[in-house]
Amino acid sequence: MRPEDIDYKRPVTECHSCSDLASEMAAALAAASIVFKDSKTYSDKLVKGAKALYKFGRLQRGRYSPNGSDQAIFYNSTSYWDEFVWGGAWMYFATGNNSYLTIATAPGMAKHAGAYWFGSPNYGVFTWDDKLPGAQVLLSRLRLFLSPGYPYEEILRTFHNQTDNVMCSYLPLFNSFNFTKGGLIQLNHGGPQPLQYAVNAAFLASLYSDYLEAADTPGWYCGPNFYTTEVLRKFARSQLDYILGKNPLKMSYVVGFGNKYPKRPHHRGASIPHNGVKYGCKGGFKWRETKKANPNALVGAMVAGPDRHDGFKDVRTNYNYTEPTLAANAGLVAALISIADIPTGRYSIDKNTIFSAIPPMFPTPPPPPSAWKP
Repeated sequence: MRPEDIDYKRPVTECHSCSDLASEMAAALAAASIVFKDSKTYSDKLVKGAKALYKFGRLQRGRYSPNGSDQAIFYNSTSYWDEFVWGGAWMYFATGNNSYLTIATAPGMAKHAGAYWFGSPNYGVFTWDDKLPGAQVLLSRLRLFLSPGYPYEEILRTFHNQTDNVMCSYLPLFNSFNFTKGGLIQLNHGGPQPLQYAVNAAFLASLYSDYLEAADTPGWYCGPNFYTTEVLRKFARSQLDYILGKNPLKMSYVVGFGNKYPKRPHHRGASIPHNGVKYGCKGGFKWRETKKANPNALVGAMVAGPDRHDGFKDVRTNYNYTEPTLAANAGLVAALISIADIPTGRYSIDKNTIFSAIPPMFPTPPPPPSAWKP
């Protein structure tokens, strides 16, 4: 049924041990509190909720997706340690409380979160299941701009080095991941729905290049070789260009963008007509099965994407090609904003606002002595 017509039960699952979900929610609220810091009442409310959720996640240990559950089938979480690091980093930025940074940079936490899984085929792939790559970029920013030193330096340096390694893995010449002939990185190793992973990588690469630029660092090392920040931006642009139409099929994978784009996204609200008729749960299937284009254009939605041979089937029933998701579109929006030229300067990054809750790292130096009089 169309979302606005749903009249069947939509059960809510109660969760008493879901560290990953609680910590991710805490991260979202903490980050939002920084965005809305000009409204102190609202910002404080967000921080209060974030604190409660993060504490709950830390005390009631467990994954939100038990075996056999719907969550495990569709959005399985393999661990909660990466969310502890991710949530802890955002909690520290939102509150300035060192206890959160201590959690995020604990050596055992980094180990459990997979910071040393160099040989893992999915290392560095930022997804709804693995927040570690994003947390490492976020904490690398802290090291680049504030350099908090002991006792955090060792793990922050590890995260910074790992971020450098992840950025190296995105470059075609290192063969960490395959690319299609058309140039799309295969972060899910040729599996379906590749675009959600590509946009996240484009976002992290573009963002990290801006961090380096803002810290007066012209690039980074991959082994003995030095690469400029422009290499990262070039990678990010190449993935976004592919998605927006620079690909072998010459089609955009964002509905409504360009002259050629998917007409049959796997989306009930877009595929069932808005004609005054309320179609029941079973009635909606006839619209899913029809080969006609969707009656409602889902403007701005990025679909799941092509296969590993740059092929695409605009078939509504095949969600591996045509399904749009919130997780994927969030990455797309972030990547597009990060790569756009903004009025205040091409690579400008606000160095201070994100750290506004953090107290000075070191004591204020004493004032200079008064002028010497003979």
